[in-house]
Amino acid sequence: MKASITLFLTVLALALFPAGARAQTSASTAPASPQVTAADVQALKDAIAAQQKQIQQLTQQLQQVQQNSQQSQSAAATASKQAAAAQTQAIKQQQAVSQLKSDVAELKSVNATDSTSATLKPAVLQMQDATPAPSPDQPETFNKQMEGPVTLHFRGINITPGGYAEAAFVRRSRALGGDLPTPFNSLTMPGASQSQLSEFFGSARQSKITTFVDGRVGHVDISSYVSADFLSAGVTSTSTQTNSYTLRLRQAWAQAKSDNGWSFLGGQAWSLVTENGKGISPDDDLGRSNDARPKTIDPNYNVGFVFARQYGLRVTKSFGDKVAFAVAMEAPQATLTTHDNAGNYLLGENGASNSYNTTATYSFNPSPDIIAKVAFDPGFGHYEVFALFDRFRDRIFPCAEVPSTVSCDGLAVGTTSALGAYNASKDGGGGGVSARFPIGKHIVFGVKGFGGSGVGRYGPAGLPDTSVYADGTLHLVKNLMGLTTLEWKGKKLDFYAYGGTEYAGRSADFDPISGKYVGYGSPYFPNTGCYTETLPATSTGNPTGGFDPGSLANCTADTRAVIEGTAGFWYRFYNGPRGRFQFGTQYSYVTRQTWSGVAPVGAGSGAPEGLDGMVYTSFRYYLP
Repeated sequence: MKASITLFLTVLALALFPAGARAQTSASTAPASPQVTAADVQALKDAIAAQQKQIQQLTQQLQQVQQNSQQSQSAAATASKQAAAAQTQAIKQQQAVSQLKSDVAELKSVNATDSTSATLKPAVLQMQDATPAPSPDQPETFNKQMEGPVTLHFRGINITPGGYAEAAFVRRSRALGGDLPTPFNSLTMPGASQSQLSEFFGSARQSKITTFVDGRVGHVDISSYVSADFLSAGVTSTSTQTNSYTLRLRQAWAQAKSDNGWSFLGGQAWSLVTENGKGISPDDDLGRSNDARPKTIDPNYNVGFVFARQYGLRVTKSFGDKVAFAVAMEAPQATLTTHDNAGNYLLGENGASNSYNTTATYSFNPSPDIIAKVAFDPGFGHYEVFALFDRFRDRIFPCAEVPSTVSCDGLAVGTTSALGAYNASKDGGGGGVSARFPIGKHIVFGVKGFGGSGVGRYGPAGLPDTSVYADGTLHLVKNLMGLTTLEWKGKKLDFYAYGGTEYAGRSADFDPISGKYVGYGSPYFPNTGCYTETLPATSTGNPTGGFDPGSLANCTADTRAVIEGTAGFWYRFYNGPRGRFQFGTQYSYVTRQTWSGVAPVGAGSGAPEGLDGMVYTSFRYYLP
């Protein structure tokens, strides 16, 4: 552009000044110059105007070029800035990917509830929990506690599989003929042949499979939970070759929980008497949601722990996160122990072939068990107060036992009959309290107590609810239970210790017709043979008695109290996004103390005692 302007000025100068020079030369040489006319002046003006217009056009072109150059420079600068920003963003994304990889490597499974780990949730867990936080009047639902890294999302619902595989064994100093669950009320007396033999059982039967499903409908959170293990036996079950044990239903319930604090639950679940860790909500079988059950390897937990797992309908109201109240209607049953009664009562029968176990007895129940509970979480610990009401009924046959000289209901003297039979009911129940609170950052201390009449089946020892008087009427056994808990929780290692007891009171009567004492725990029952070993029993299918220990003669030995002390630990080798591997060991010492009866002559007490020392180990892999 500058070259064009220079050329233009040069041409203009040559056009103007040489003409003047020639005019001067001509004037000096020529005799006279012609006159300049007005037409000449006008032509010169027109030429200058044309040249100025051309200069103006060239100037505008120069300005346009300069403007285009500035825009190009600005675009180049903008592109440079954008490139720098993109490079910075790429670096940040690379850093985020690196952090995400680190978080995944360090991700703890959702079921881990280590109180010592106060770090922020890794990024993967944050993405999983990306749902909006609940408002103060909308507490967090139970579902978030149950979800895990393997949760599947299908058509608006979340499906979370779970469970664990276990390799466990138990070694008992005195044989009981069973694997992991300990039948506390069956500890043998000193004279039993089993008391001279120890036993070892290895088992994978406590392995569990679980499924949790949840979704959202308006302001209601709906969920369902099913769990099962293999601690049951069918007619083909055996431990001699294939260990083919049946699948056992543990829990199967559905729940609807509203944002206003009301919830409704129906199905088979842990009873409302079972202690929670916070509030009142259904508990799972893996100890990761709201669990306050003993952490024992023994699936029968610890003596003194109050629990049941049965059908129920439950309504719960939560008042914020401080107080909760619930009422439940649950399946009833009666556990009966009585001796030497006449056949003058009917409490139930063996299970029907098309429904229940035909080798077990089931009571005829007049009504469900009714349970109410209030739970408090004031900010330091968890506290519960609960009450239970149950009802028992039998049918009494007053003419089933008559003296040989007496006529009953107009019949011939000494004749027995079902005439005059009638129903009689007894009301029972009890109440309990529990408290759990932290001591420092790692220790949890807890106490629990429960007592009443006709509530023995709610304890692991399985002590009787009822006994029967001589006239056939039910008498409810007084039951007491207590448990003390001490747990230490670390990042990889947990210790626990429990001490518990269960008590069943005397419930005895005298039958004037038979001349015998009847019922439970009578001081006149014979315990003289509890220290004397007997020969193995024989039968058609067992002619040598090799698998039928002899029963002790004259040894009633009704249980007065069962006491257990347990200590153990769990160590987690790995706890992360691929699940959890852990190993545990437990030692338990149990005594079964009996009501005193007629003592043997010369040796032994009238109140014999059974005892056992047990060592458990367990290796488990939990699904994440």
